Amino acid sequence: CTHYLFIVVVAVNSTLLTINAGDYIFYTDWAWTSFVVFSISQTLMLTVGACYYLTFTGVPGTATYYALIMTVYTWIARGAWFALGYPYDFIITPVWLPSAMLLDLAYWATKKNKHSLILFGGVLVGMSLPLFNMVNLITVADPLETAFKYPRPTLPPYMTPIEPQVGKFYNSPVALGAGAGAVLACTFAALGCKLTTW
Repeated sequence: CTHYLFIVVVAVNSTLLTINAGDYIFYTDWAWTSFVVFSISQTLMLTVGACYYLTFTGVPGTATYYALIMTVYTWIARGAWFALGYPYDFIITPVWLPSAMLLDLAYWATKKNKHSLILFGGVLVGMSLPLFNMVNLITVADPLETAFKYPRPTLPPYMTPIEPQVGKFYNSPVALGAGAGAVLACTFAALGCKLTTW
């Protein structure tokens, strides 16, 4: 019972996270900053849940299945948002599937070695997800165009965007997200594996 409850809780939280990551109001005001933050947060959410599911069952392929659960939940939730008048095509959610496949591959190729899963799988997910996320954003509706189509109220002072510093981190949100994600995902992969031994 605890196992399935964990899967539902993490998948639902992942869904909420992704809805916010695709929020045209937040994204158009914060641009690259939000891309990096949400790429890292989705990387960690995917890693901890998928590693838990993977090591709990011991069957390569369950990480991808877990990502599919996240994807379906998100489609349903974003469908509800679309019904309320929000843009649905801004961010496409199967971004987790290829990263989860890499996690499964790391586990399968090393003959179910948990330490390899943590190290190799964590790095692969952390480095790949921001890349897939950027591919998503390139293929969907332009954020500024979408924002003009759906007007929003003025931001409160505490949400006023900070001007980006040109050239910082080579001005590459994918590189920054991938670098930070690769380091942090290993920690969260270890946490996911640890959860099965409690």
